Amino acid sequence: MGAWLVWLILAIGLGIAEALTLTFVLGLLAVAALVAALLGAIGMPVAVQIIGFTASAAAGIYLVRPIMQRQMRGGSETKSGAEALVGRSAVVMQEVDGDGGRIKLSGEEWSARCIDEDLVIPVGTRVDVMEIDGATAVVYPREALP
Repeated sequence: MGAWLVWLILAIGLGIAEALTLTFVLGLLAVAALVAALLGAIGMPVAVQIIGFTASAAAGIYLVRPIMQRQMRGGSETKSGAEALVGRSAVVMQEVDGDGGRIKLSGEEWSARCIDEDLVIPVGTRVDVMEIDGATAVVYPREALP
């Protein structure tokens, strides 16, 4: 039995264990074992296979795993609701000043006020949403007003 077959059996075992535990580590080790199996299948010596396994496992655990964990957590970087509207662009529907006005934001009409209380933003101007204050979007013009 060739060394590549041992690596392949190890990869399958680690893959099954990963499916049962969802730790990401075992899956990355399974991929590293597949790399070693590939090296063995093309005729590389066992020492090269071990180096390939070690390098692949280290790269997976130190480079790929943190990205996978961040994607799975998602909560701290995923915005939803009103928070997701901050930074979006909108169009002024009714003149906006420091006291109020109306904008069209994500297909809906919102009450709005300008973050700069002395500024009056005319109808049709593109604005950026700086924050959401209750049910009011706090905006600022995207480009300088004439």
